[in-house]
Amino acid sequence: MNGVTLRVAHLYPRLMNIYGDRGNIMCLRHRCQARGIGFELTELGPGDRLEPGAHDLIFAGGAQDREQRGVVDDLLTMKAGAVRDAVENDVVLLAVCGAYQLFGRFYREASGAELPGAGIFDLYTEHPGDGVRRCIGNVVCEWQSPSGPQTIVGFENHGGRTHLGEGVRPLARVRRGSGNNGRDGTEGAIYRNAFGTYVHGSLLPKNPAFADHLIATALRRRHAGIELPPIDDRAEQRAHANALRLRA
Repeated sequence: MNGVTLRVAHLYPRLMNIYGDRGNIMCLRHRCQARGIGFELTELGPGDRLEPGAHDLIFAGGAQDREQRGVVDDLLTMKAGAVRDAVENDVVLLAVCGAYQLFGRFYREASGAELPGAGIFDLYTEHPGDGVRRCIGNVVCEWQSPSGPQTIVGFENHGGRTHLGEGVRPLARVRRGSGNNGRDGTEGAIYRNAFGTYVHGSLLPKNPAFADHLIATALRRRHAGIELPPIDDRAEQRAHANALRLRA
């Protein structure tokens, strides 16, 4: 696909990268290159500014509470405004686990300390306390793709419980696992072209339909009507099918 390039910004790749979240970047690169689509990656750490119009897709992965505390000041002062501008202009955002929490209104730790969020998603997260069971295990969810219902599979491990506000809708409905909070059956959140989720595993290699949805949505901002040709992803489809058979 001559002249088509996916421009990706990866926020805090060294500080927010647990459970193989960097594999999401590897998957995006592979699925683009298999189609002859160019792939440009910009890694942005503390002190680096994000240019809101320079990227088609922004990705941020998961982290423990300590790393979240370590990046929150930089996120709020150096990047949050640009991420909000990008999202309001329909740039695709994928935020996994810790980043998902930090891109909400706030995250309240088990200690009661509160980390302010970037406010991309109308949601908040609170940790119910160290003695409460974590949301951990294999997860299967159903999301509504443009072509109809699809499943998302992966792994979740989070102590925080996320509660959605009226300004977002769930990414998916939980069939197996805990999802946002283990109670209301929701997993993740969507606002415009911003997607938040607790699913690791990595998320995208095991969910090729969702990966392609992100790529196509990101590219259509600059290439209206673009369609992704099929690629040989039988290995990814087998991984997805195997994950469906696993017990939580």
